Amino acid sequence: MRFIVSSSSLLKQLQNISGVLNTNNSLPILDHFLFEISENKILVTASDLETTISTSIEVEAKEEGTIAIPARLLLDTLKSLPDQPLTFTIEEDENFGIEISSDYGKYRLSGQSGDEFPKTPEVEAPSTLEVPGELLFNAIEKTIFASGNDELRPVMSGVFFQLTDEGLIFVATDAHKLVKYERKDVKSDESIEFIVPNKPLNILKNILQDQEAKTNVLYNKTNAIFNFSNFKLVCRLIDGKYPNYDAVIPKENPNVLEVDRNQFLQAAKRSSIFSSKSTNQVKLEIKGNKLVIKAEDIDFNNKSEETLDCNYNGSDITIGFNSKFIVEMLSNLSSDSIKLELSSPGRAGIISPSPSNDDNENITMLVMPIMLN
Repeated sequence: MRFIVSSSSLLKQLQNISGVLNTNNSLPILDHFLFEISENKILVTASDLETTISTSIEVEAKEEGTIAIPARLLLDTLKSLPDQPLTFTIEEDENFGIEISSDYGKYRLSGQSGDEFPKTPEVEAPSTLEVPGELLFNAIEKTIFASGNDELRPVMSGVFFQLTDEGLIFVATDAHKLVKYERKDVKSDESIEFIVPNKPLNILKNILQDQEAKTNVLYNKTNAIFNFSNFKLVCRLIDGKYPNYDAVIPKENPNVLEVDRNQFLQAAKRSSIFSSKSTNQVKLEIKGNKLVIKAEDIDFNNKSEETLDCNYNGSDITIGFNSKFIVEMLSNLSSDSIKLELSSPGRAGIISPSPSNDDNENITMLVMPIMLN
């Protein structure tokens, strides 16, 4: 069995799907890419059992067959070669030997039978949702950083998808911070809810950066399929009920501050250098039209203080936050200025773009305060 493929084209597609590979798999076959060869096309699949992703690549091939090729060895080989046609010759015997011929020489490695590779899960009786690729990318990028990784609370280790007749909502939280991303331009007659794990979403985000095509999402209670361009990703959904996120978002926030986003971001980054390494606490003192950002590390006698101009409507207030959370949130917004809404030093602050860049988009970021020293 034989096929010819561009080394750079193959490398790019394998790198796109390699994010699913684990360093320690329960099944040795999962350390391999599955190559399914048909006339002038190969379908390459990677899986960790929970998530399976496939991509198709144009090749020169006249035969059909399957072979499992060691993933890391193949990736390292392709990275070391300049762009050129590669000829793969697969021995159809019990050894599953693979010879790769390039302009520089020949390389031999041992594969496994493609029949041993786990079958891609089927999604039975699925519902369907169509989402623009750019919209899905933005939703994942703006929410996933807020999701948790606590094994005791698995429902928080992913992003909550909620589709209603009013729009599409994406929510992520780790109980310290929360992001709610709303779109008004994707709607459904039926109410739909499911939780997608972080790992497949990170893979999707990395691939969707280069994709403008629509993404077809097929899902049921246990699995979801994301189809776009020449990719197909199948993942197991997180089982469980998502927390009532609306209940934790303060509705009455009489103290409203507007400030330049980039100035606030850079000041928060600098302040975090001087903050306590155990709490990362920064203190915000808001009075008149001045925002004073203070940080202190008592153990090493380090401290910083910066003052920013702002527009503020409310009572004087002093509140503490984790500087890392503030930096993450401001980094994931693109507006020139942001709005920070506060009610009291003991209640969560709400960060949002001001004004919103898109009438169909609404972003709410919640950050819990830290008790001031």
